[in-house]
Amino acid sequence: MTCIHLPLIMQFLANYCFCWSQVTTEDGYILSLQRMPAGRSGEKADKPPVLLQHGIFSDASTWLVNSPDESLGFILADNEYDVWLANVRGTKYSSGHTSLIPNDTAYWDWSWDELASNDLPAFVQYVYNYTGQRIHHASHSLGTLMALAAFSQGQVLSMLRSASLLCPIAYMNQIPSIPTKLAADTFIANDLYWLGIREFNPNGRGGAASKFVEYICNKLKLNCSNLVSLVTGPNCCLNSSSTDSSIEPTATKNLIHLSQMIRTGKIAKYDYCGQGQNMQHYGQPVPPLYDMTAIPNEFPLFLSYGGQDYLSDVKDVQVLINDLKDHDRNKLVVLFKEDYAHLDFVRAVNAKQMIYDPMISFFNVN
Repeated sequence: MTCIHLPLIMQFLANYCFCWSQVTTEDGYILSLQRMPAGRSGEKADKPPVLLQHGIFSDASTWLVNSPDESLGFILADNEYDVWLANVRGTKYSSGHTSLIPNDTAYWDWSWDELASNDLPAFVQYVYNYTGQRIHHASHSLGTLMALAAFSQGQVLSMLRSASLLCPIAYMNQIPSIPTKLAADTFIANDLYWLGIREFNPNGRGGAASKFVEYICNKLKLNCSNLVSLVTGPNCCLNSSSTDSSIEPTATKNLIHLSQMIRTGKIAKYDYCGQGQNMQHYGQPVPPLYDMTAIPNEFPLFLSYGGQDYLSDVKDVQVLINDLKDHDRNKLVVLFKEDYAHLDFVRAVNAKQMIYDPMISFFNVN
């Protein structure tokens, strides 16, 4: 593992040392991990490792996009935690494979099932082996679904100290985002998939993603100049002067899977929409469910959600919290922030005081 000071893309990055590692999943994807082994003081971390997992259409820069006093990655490093930043398959830092390239349609043959069963265990196992310590895990948005699915299957728990879930995505059928609901209800992602479009790239001008957005805006007669708010909710406290984090592609199959969750209200494996194919993959005619009540009651969980979030909706989160009703009381912390929407949890100027300080206190006792 080589550690370097990054170029002065942003001036404050020069005050931090970053290390780069690669891990290979069981299905052949080559993933990137970035590590911050010390904060601005230069003192080596003396607290346990923390693995940070981003959400959909994002990468590890999610945790570094604001100033060091506002970004969770920097805040944890300055609090003497050993910070590890994960990048899932398909993002620019994790575009490798042992036999495929991103131009191959087979490269994009995955959904969050594979992110939960392959990517997350690969990241956790690497950090655990490298440091010899159990890990705190923190995730946002789709990253929380990866964690919840893995935990419900008994994966990685023995290597973790705790997990913090920001904007937990589990149940999704009550989301109030009209564009997202329409996309799910009209099977748009399915149409793209069967047209042979297996990579959904929001940055592709004139491509499938752009046409998809244009269709939604025209269909609903929406002013989509601020599409972010229409999808994520009215974020209250974003740092307008920060550099935008990158928008990364995902698999069209992943969007189909999320659409299935919105339509059915279930947390289940990918539905191949045919009893024969489901039997071939699962040995049963319908996809198996992920049982959130199977998450061990004694495993420490920190869960935080916002009243204005259009993706991690309050009603859906309450269903998840009800699943956790038997969780040990001293092992479950629930933090609600009425004025926060989806991006505030990773971009708000006051997130340190509102979210991160309580999270770090949770880490300190676990």
